[in-house]
Amino acid sequence: MNVHLIDGTYELFRHYFGAPPVKDTAGRERGAVVGVIGSLLGMIEAGATHLGVATDHVIESFRNEMWPGYKSGEGIEPELLNQFHPFEDAVRAAGIVVWPMVELEADDGLAAAAGLASAEGRVEQVIICTPDKDLSQCVMGERIVQLDRRKREVRDESGVVEKFGVLPASIPDYLALVGDSADGFPGIPGWGAKSTGVVLGHYGHLEAIPTSADQWNVDVRGAARLSANLEANREAAFLFRDLATLRADAPLFESVDELRWRGPTPGFAALCDDLGSSDLARRATALAEAL
Repeated sequence: MNVHLIDGTYELFRHYFGAPPVKDTAGRERGAVVGVIGSLLGMIEAGATHLGVATDHVIESFRNEMWPGYKSGEGIEPELLNQFHPFEDAVRAAGIVVWPMVELEADDGLAAAAGLASAEGRVEQVIICTPDKDLSQCVMGERIVQLDRRKREVRDESGVVEKFGVLPASIPDYLALVGDSADGFPGIPGWGAKSTGVVLGHYGHLEAIPTSADQWNVDVRGAARLSANLEANREAAFLFRDLATLRADAPLFESVDELRWRGPTPGFAALCDDLGSSDLARRATALAEAL
């Protein structure tokens, strides 16, 4: 079996800006909710059997205490933010497992779920559905892969190396140096994607990089400047790596059997009527009848 793990927060953003607006019976915008639920049903129609969705139930996490500039709910459109919790309710009603993350983030939930699922020998492949760079640290050979559903691109371990120049285990170090604008930390001055890939592709981790460029066994332009910048900002680099390192120890489930889709709940049809999208209920019913 394959296990599909979906970044619910990313999907909400994607559908909010890409799907048509939809009002529920109370006049509240729910287009992103309708769009993502339809997309999840589309995955089941295409053959997905075991699914789990991780969401940012609370936008802020423990990382906001570590770094004041870390991403927050500031600037998110209220119409989008107001769909986060109704989305979780809709996923649950559709019969799909959802993990609303509070202290941790959705990305941490995906990392934890990937580790738990891949530990079961009967699982052939774990597919993490998100383009987020930080989830690349979870990729393992061809067993745990990333899927960018929008671009329809699959990234296995060789794909991670091809894109970033480093193995999955070095992705937190990579992000520490280049920064991650989506998460709100800047990286180390002067360190771009190419130079970081070359240096970490050889040394693997921050602590393995010699303190002097004279000792580097890699050919990279501006090595002396890069080395000086890293030494001047070494404490920040380790902090950024900690920010980028996903916490994969959340006890989300005991068996992948819990992720098997067995049809929508009895209340799903009424929820779809409230959303003005009875077609979703018809699709879910048809899928359940075919099980």
